[in-house]
Amino acid sequence: MNFANPSYLILFALLPLIYYVYVSGQRKKHMSAIKFSNLSLIRRSVKPSVSVKRNRIIFAVEFMILISLIFALSDPQIELMHKGEGVNVVLALDVSGSMSATDYQPTRMEASKVSARTFIESLETNDRAGIVIFSEGATTQSFLTPSRERTLTNLDAISVSQGRTAIGDGLALAVDMVTSVPSKKKVVIFLSDGVNNAGVITPLEAIGFAKEQDIQVYTVGMGSNEQVILGYDWFGRPQYAEFDEATLKQIAEATGGDYFKSVDTETLNDIYKTLSEKIERKEEPTSTMIWFIILSFALMVCDLYIRQVKYRVVS
Repeated sequence: MNFANPSYLILFALLPLIYYVYVSGQRKKHMSAIKFSNLSLIRRSVKPSVSVKRNRIIFAVEFMILISLIFALSDPQIELMHKGEGVNVVLALDVSGSMSATDYQPTRMEASKVSARTFIESLETNDRAGIVIFSEGATTQSFLTPSRERTLTNLDAISVSQGRTAIGDGLALAVDMVTSVPSKKKVVIFLSDGVNNAGVITPLEAIGFAKEQDIQVYTVGMGSNEQVILGYDWFGRPQYAEFDEATLKQIAEATGGDYFKSVDTETLNDIYKTLSEKIERKEEPTSTMIWFIILSFALMVCDLYIRQVKYRVVS
């Protein structure tokens, strides 16, 4: 058995002193009664009177109340493990123009939404999920909530923007969201297929923000084994999709997460399944504080009963 607040156990050192003071006081009363009483009182002093018995019972009950309260304060933890509080998870999804590429079925954007849906549905009941989207800047798509239905509805509403890619803004907003609700475990899943070329916050600044808040970031780079043409410039030259793999690796390494590279729909689905397994949910020992509080309350009621009903002293 462990204790959440072991420093309170030092209060047990006061119990022998309290017991000594009580016994000494009772002995003095006993000797005083013998010294100043007549023969009949002396005979009665040999056998405990009702008042003496009452005092002993009351002391015993109140002594147990003190013991119970000390245990409640120290909060004993028994080895009956249970799942702890939920995990805060925020998905930061790139919605820039390159996500309309068709190397994934049917497009990168739709494939990422399908995989994200599977991931969200795999979360535990007490986990909270939120969604941030980013292109030219970053915006909240779905606030952090335990409601799967609300999160999935907001996920389905995501569409591709024609803007550029603000990786720094997206990560900073995701970190801000994941810390908006207190939780011991906070995770950001960051997916991008582009290069940081927009926004007001640099990726390095966002990394620093994540590290300050102790946020674990898993990054997913969405690419392809072959060059993907996104369009053509004014001179008819093809414009190819590219993503900043080095920055995504840096984000993951700096925050204690992992980097994953996706090259097609199948690998993307596998990555999200792996991410679901990587989110650790530590089991916690069971606190017994509430039981000692209940015991203390029951003993207080018992003490009141003894004083006011069982051995009531009529003045």
